[in-house]
Amino acid sequence: DLEHYDPTGAGRRIEAFVEDLSNWYVRRSRRRFWKSESDEDKLAAHHTLYQCLVTVSKLLAPFCPFMSEEIYRNLVVRPDPDAPASVHLTDFPVADESRIDSDLAAATKLAIRLSSLGRAARAKAGIKVRQPLGHALVMVTSEREQKMVHRIASQVLEELNVKRLEVA
Repeated sequence: DLEHYDPTGAGRRIEAFVEDLSNWYVRRSRRRFWKSESDEDKLAAHHTLYQCLVTVSKLLAPFCPFMSEEIYRNLVVRPDPDAPASVHLTDFPVADESRIDSDLAAATKLAIRLSSLGRAARAKAGIKVRQPLGHALVMVTSEREQKMVHRIASQVLEELNVKRLEVA
């Protein structure tokens, strides 16, 4: 978006990424971050979050120069004195598209959507998420989505606090 002189679009994409990062990844990974043993899973969760935060600081540099500088210095310069001294001296991030798992991204978006709709249905019915339910009925629009539901069922079950997920 910045290459096409659309800073508003770029800012909205960064905002959407930060929303997904904080409202989905961090919340879903909370147990991984706080477990007592320091195994590969915990280290991978921390490394992923670290990489995301460093990248966000670089993406924000043209928009929020002082805030992004503070984030970068705290995350990168303080632990690694050999790193560039400023976020403004680093290269702007470029996506490595070979690392994108589009099936996983689509499944995660579906999990977020189903969880959001399920929480809205519970709120409308006046049933708090803390109260477990026997099952949830979800409707999907395609066979592909139906296959994705099976891939993400455990996440949706946990998010909605239900025992079983039925697909219609």
